[in-house]
Amino acid sequence: MQLKFYVAAFAVALSTIARAQVPYPTKPVRLIVPQSPGASTDLTARLIAQKLSAAFGQPVVVDNRPGAGSIIGTDLVAKAAPDGYTLLVVASSITLNPSLHRNLPFDVLRDLAPITQLSAFPNLLTVHPALPVKTVKDLIALAKAKPGSLNYGSSGSATGTHLSAELFKYMTGIDMVHVPYKGGGPAVQALLGGQVQLNFATIVSVLPHVRSGKLRAIAVTTAKRSPSMPEIPTIAESGVPGYDHGPWNGFLAPARTPRAVIARLNEETARILHLPETKAVFTNEGAEPVGNKPEEFGAIIKAETAKWGKVIQSAGIKAD
Repeated sequence: MQLKFYVAAFAVALSTIARAQVPYPTKPVRLIVPQSPGASTDLTARLIAQKLSAAFGQPVVVDNRPGAGSIIGTDLVAKAAPDGYTLLVVASSITLNPSLHRNLPFDVLRDLAPITQLSAFPNLLTVHPALPVKTVKDLIALAKAKPGSLNYGSSGSATGTHLSAELFKYMTGIDMVHVPYKGGGPAVQALLGGQVQLNFATIVSVLPHVRSGKLRAIAVTTAKRSPSMPEIPTIAESGVPGYDHGPWNGFLAPARTPRAVIARLNEETARILHLPETKAVFTNEGAEPVGNKPEEFGAIIKAETAKWGKVIQSAGIKAD
């Protein structure tokens, strides 16, 4: 028993010494965001960068590298030196790209090292008030009674709002018609105008219309209810067990980045995410901070890459 204690104590001491021997960071850190300024990923990255700068005593700078569905910026990080000075803040669409693009210049699971999941934000299954449904079960019954008669809008092909609907179709066996729009705003306007009957929209884009009574919220897409709308049930608890689609933003580094650097980034970022002021910003945007361990985040990336591969193949989804 005493021997086990000394072995454990020695292991802790070695870990502490190893971290102390890595003077990180000693120069500016660059956060690559493969989306345009103003995207939720960009806003999250800027919030994290500001607070990491204060914690590290070194500039942490956001560098937007949009293009090709986030592939350009992600590839830059995948091929960067694994020293902790070029990092990636990316959306959950990173788990879709392996199934949407045959010739990716990188392998998500091989070439990137997870640091932590930054946030999770559900989409909201919303219908036009003229549609005679108030629950998920009502919607499924109507769709099965009239196959192909319901149109749903999305912010574009292979986007999170599109995939939420396709996962719903895949798990319920219903038939609905996809109407893609050029962005979330036009998709919500089409729902308000009755051009489509339902949408799996981001909470922040439809919340004002739900509260005003112009749209009806049916369920959230995540496994847990949203702190922003705790009164709205999940799709899973409303008759589709196992349904779970929560778009997220995540923090990654090049593969082979020293474990001590990953650990430092993970601990500091998790601390930042759970500050009251950070939580308030996320809640206001309909999101929830996460801050899990690298191993947990890595398991999520692996599981979602496999899940979306099946859905994308079943639905025949193509990248725009």
